Amino acid sequence: MTTRATGTVQPTDDHTHPRTTTGQRPGWRETFTSLRIRNFRLFLIGLFVSSAGGWVQRIAQDWLVLTLTGSATAVGITTALQFLPTLFLGLFGGLIADRFPKRLVLLVTQSSMGLLAAALAVLALTGNVEVWHVYLLALGLGIATAVDNPSRQAFVNEMVGRENVRNAISMVSSTFQLGALIGPAIGGAMIGVVGTGWAFGVNAATYLGSITALLLIRDGELRARAPRRTGVSVRLRDGLSFVASEPAVLWPVVLVGIFGFFTMSLPVTLAAFADSVFRSGAEGYGLLNSVVALGALAGALISARRRHAPRLRNLVTVAAALTVTDVPAAFAPSQWAFLPLLVALGLATLIFLNVAQSMVQLTTPDAMRGRVMGVYMLVFIGGGALGGPAVGWVAEHAGPRISLLLAGLIPAAATLVIAIKLARSGRLRLVLRPVATRSPWRQPPVRLSIEPTPIRLTRDECHGVEAEPGVGVRCPVPGEDRHRGVRPGVEVHRHRPVRRRRAEPRLGVRR
Repeated sequence: MTTRATGTVQPTDDHTHPRTTTGQRPGWRETFTSLRIRNFRLFLIGLFVSSAGGWVQRIAQDWLVLTLTGSATAVGITTALQFLPTLFLGLFGGLIADRFPKRLVLLVTQSSMGLLAAALAVLALTGNVEVWHVYLLALGLGIATAVDNPSRQAFVNEMVGRENVRNAISMVSSTFQLGALIGPAIGGAMIGVVGTGWAFGVNAATYLGSITALLLIRDGELRARAPRRTGVSVRLRDGLSFVASEPAVLWPVVLVGIFGFFTMSLPVTLAAFADSVFRSGAEGYGLLNSVVALGALAGALISARRRHAPRLRNLVTVAAALTVTDVPAAFAPSQWAFLPLLVALGLATLIFLNVAQSMVQLTTPDAMRGRVMGVYMLVFIGGGALGGPAVGWVAEHAGPRISLLLAGLIPAAATLVIAIKLARSGRLRLVLRPVATRSPWRQPPVRLSIEPTPIRLTRDECHGVEAEPGVGVRCPVPGEDRHRGVRPGVEVHRHRPVRRRRAEPRLGVRR
């Protein structure tokens, strides 16, 4: 990959980073490699506590709005207000992450979130809460989240370094999903026993754990931060230009935005299922969210065992698998038939998000990681802000089954369009690969996969070309017959040509 910030050329495989050549799968001990770092362990402890508390509040908040209004659309509006600030402040949140120490930013945002949760708890416990109070506090929480998320995502790299970033992302996802597994169950039980007010109070208290963990992190053990630059407009423009020009960032962001429109609004659909389809109440709503988190936790652990850097073909494949899980869930005849499908939905969702975020993090230079993650979170959470009211309206007027069905069909169509576009542009192609088998008596099966394909250019077109990650750009060499093609193993960059090792034959047993 050619790093645009420095102009250096790094050897790479198809997309986008060096891959290990060993065929052995990592053991479970290597699944938790990033936990050897003290700062990261503290970070995860604080994240788990605040994540569980946040899900307690999410369940209580949605159920409170549904109780006050009886409208799934109102629940969607609450979701939109909580995520809407990311649309307007997400880029500036990324700019703040690049400009100020990320630990300091997180201390400020976590303290603000705790105060907002405490205010909602007081209103609910005193019996003075109204819908507009919930709307206003959800908006305030969204503003804090717009600043918190880019700093949190970029802070992971400072704690663990580039070599452990994918494993760390999986550990963060696992911790968040573990909180999401416990939080909804606790929230649903608390609503039925003591009411929503105490649930908000529990969430406010959990932020003390997150703040304490951040205070215990040692600055001296963090990786060096990139030098700061001045000029707000220039820095924002640089981040947007990098996203638009780098396929390994652009396509994950596009797909995340499409799926975020529906995925971030899934609790709205689940609330409608619990209320009007299964008639299971707040406890059932908490159970549905916990089951999704259980599948997501399994997906995070599976992702943590992966050594190789993800590629576009992995992203498209996982996105296609994710769309398939929504359709049968929409037609589940009972809650017990619905639950296993939610496990599969949570698993596929988490693997997809992990692949997308890993591609973005590993491709982005350190100097602009905060801004790029700001764009990523803007598209993802902003999609939820726009999707919340829309999904809630469909669930209220057409039924939650139709809402969930559309959540599968529309992203499926978008994924197909993107796959066709990548195939036509020459970045992806279908390849039949034999796969090794244990038995010597059977013919090896054939695996269908999507792989990058090289692009051939004329000598005039090659002038000033920089190869994109995952795409072998090959140019004619002086003295070579243009009808015979080009010399194998030559990849052209703007700065200098890089000779790559001869690729393995397409046919034969994959090792």
